[in-house]
Amino acid sequence: MDRENLCWIKSSYSGGSGTECVEVAELVDGSAVRDSKDPGGGRIVFRGVAWGRFVLGVREGELGG
Repeated sequence: MDRENLCWIKSSYSGGSGTECVEVAELVDGSAVRDSKDPGGGRIVFRGVAWGRFVLGVREGELGG
């Protein structure tokens, strides 16, 4: 993944205090997610339909505490 050329977009659902910020970048065959407080750190990459399943799981409350 070419980290330098990705267009990262901060989630509108990220916490206003700056403590819960995630950013998403579209890939040719999926999406990447990173912590906006650590832009040079790790990323989670979702390929194909996995991204849609992940988003649906979050919306339906299947993920998280």
